[in-house]
Amino acid sequence: MILVTGGTGLVGAHLLYHLIKNDEKIRAIYRSEEKIKAVEKVFSYYTDDTSLISKIEWFKADITDVPSMIPAFVNINKVYHCAAFISFKPRDYREMRKVNIHGTAIIVNLSIDAKVKKMCFVGSIAAVGDSLKGELITEENEWNKEQDNSGYSITKFGAEMEVWRASQEDVEVVIVNPGVILGSGFWFAGSGKLFSQVYNGFKYYTEGVTGFVGVKDVVQAMILLMNSNVKNERFILVSENKSYKDVLFLIADALGKKRPLRKIKSWQTNILWRVSSILSIFTRKEPLLGKYAAKSAHEVSKYSSEKIKQTFKIQFTEIETVVKEVCNNYKK
Repeated sequence: MILVTGGTGLVGAHLLYHLIKNDEKIRAIYRSEEKIKAVEKVFSYYTDDTSLISKIEWFKADITDVPSMIPAFVNINKVYHCAAFISFKPRDYREMRKVNIHGTAIIVNLSIDAKVKKMCFVGSIAAVGDSLKGELITEENEWNKEQDNSGYSITKFGAEMEVWRASQEDVEVVIVNPGVILGSGFWFAGSGKLFSQVYNGFKYYTEGVTGFVGVKDVVQAMILLMNSNVKNERFILVSENKSYKDVLFLIADALGKKRPLRKIKSWQTNILWRVSSILSIFTRKEPLLGKYAAKSAHEVSKYSSEKIKQTFKIQFTEIETVVKEVCNNYKK
């Protein structure tokens, strides 16, 4: 049987659909019934067959709570660990450490005890080192702990270290490091907000560059890796390196909305995040913009997916095609 953590998130929900279509026996972790409804919505983008979701064995637990997780590993031989806390807010750092590092340590320990055969961990390009000479970033680039890294980057790197520990205890592991994942569902969280904000008339853009990838391509790579003899390797998953401007323009065009018109420069976001931080002290509300979100909006980081392409001859879906499909689902 396969265990999926984070099955009620973007990657996990799409992964569950494809595993069920492959007639796999699945046990998925969830924390509330409302989260399962989000998965049902994702399934509806694929099929009208509402019975598919009932084929999943739903298991209520918290990955940071050992007693609740122990029974989840009964008769499990494969684990897809998709659960994560994503945030660029400084106040969320402790919670990210708890979920991303401590939670992964628990998954690793229980996988070792249950003699799990193989684990796939969903990492992030945030845990891959930067390029020193402007070259494409590969799996060989080393993460530098001396840099001014975001809390999210620190905790995802820490989680990877826990996963590598499993590889030393007879659990085969594969790690995927996706770029910004675009997919249908979860419109008001993560990358889903790009679609809802543009639909509602978002006016601003930056010209920072990063790697983007469709969620279906991420899931395809994960399943291929888990069903292969590949072990103890990590793979960057990026379809294209694009600017936020280009992606926002693609979304606006596909939704039939006006393109964002106002370019925000780095000095403007630097002022904004500082002012927002000061105001939040008095208003006791979340800052409008954080330091690391402002920083990432202008960085130019380009990634290579050659390793996964050479391993499986994968052809990634063009981002324009991904955006059009996701926008069609959004309009539904």
